[in-house]
Amino acid sequence: MLTFIARRIGAGAVLLLVISLLSYLLLSIPDTDVGRQILGPTAALADVDAKNAEFGLDRPVLAQYADWLAHAVRGDFGTSWFSGEDVTLAVANRLPVTLSLMLGVTLVTAVLAFLLGVWAGVRRGAADRLVQVLGVAGYALPGFLVTLVLVLVFAVRLNWFPAIGYTPFTESPAGWLATVTLPIASLSVASVAGVSQQVRGSVIDVMRQDYVRTLRARGLSERRIVLKHVLRNASAPGLSVLGMQFVGLLGGAVLVEQIFGLPGLGSMTVTYTTRGDIPVIMALVMLTVIGVVLINLLVDVMIGWLNPKARIA
Repeated sequence: MLTFIARRIGAGAVLLLVISLLSYLLLSIPDTDVGRQILGPTAALADVDAKNAEFGLDRPVLAQYADWLAHAVRGDFGTSWFSGEDVTLAVANRLPVTLSLMLGVTLVTAVLAFLLGVWAGVRRGAADRLVQVLGVAGYALPGFLVTLVLVLVFAVRLNWFPAIGYTPFTESPAGWLATVTLPIASLSVASVAGVSQQVRGSVIDVMRQDYVRTLRARGLSERRIVLKHVLRNASAPGLSVLGMQFVGLLGGAVLVEQIFGLPGLGSMTVTYTTRGDIPVIMALVMLTVIGVVLINLLVDVMIGWLNPKARIA
C-alpha cells in the first residue's frame, strides 16, 4: 500500500508539472496588453511598457513560466496583476467558503446515495423503481432551476434561510449553517442521483453472487450480510463516482456562488479569468489539480481498505 501511495504521489507531481506548463502556455497565447488594461486607454505607451516589464511580460513565455514555477514550488504564487493582492492569501481567504460547500455536498451525497442505493438494491420492487425515478429526475433537472426553486420556496416564501450572503463558521456556527444549507442542497440533488444509481447497480450485482447465498444458508441475518459483506464489496463504484463528483463540484460552485452571493473560489475564478490575471488563475488551476490527485488517492485507499481484492489489483 505504501508503494502504491508513493507511486500515485509521484504521478501526481508529474501531472502538476505538465498541467502547469500547458496552462501557462495557453493563458499566454492571447496577445492581451495587460499594462494597457490596468492603466487605461489614455496611458502613455512608455508607462504601459514599464508596467508590462514590471510583470515580466517583456520576456519569453518559457522564461516567465520558469520564474513562476521557481516561486510556486516555495508556495509563493505572486500578487494579482489587477488588485495587487497576495494570491496565496486571496485564495486562502476564499477557500473555506467553497470547501464548506464541497465537503457538505460530499457528506450529504455519501449518506443519502448509499442509503437509497442499498435500499433499492436489497428491497427491489417498488423501492427500486422509486429510486430509479428519483435518480433520473435529479440528474435531468438543470442545476440552475433547482437552485432558483430552492431560493424561491425556502428563502423568499418561507424565509427559513437567507437568500444571499455568507457567515463564517468562526463568527457564528448557526449563521454559517443557515447560509450554506441551500447551496449544499442545490448541489446535492444531481450528486445523490448519480451516486445512488451506481450503488444500486453494484448492490444488485453483489446480491446475485454465490457467496451471498452461501452466507444465507449458514444462517446469517440479512442485515449482517448487507452491512458486513455486500456493502463492502459494492462500495467501489459508488466511491469512485463520489470522488469524481467532489472534483466536479468546483464547476457547479461557480453558478451557486454567483446566485447566493458567496465569496468563494467559484466566483473568484469567473472574476479573475475574465481579467486574464495569470497569477491568480494559475494558483486556482494548481489548487484544483492538487485536489484531484488527493481525492483520487483517498478514494483508492478507501476502496483498498474496504475490499482487499481491489487493493491487490
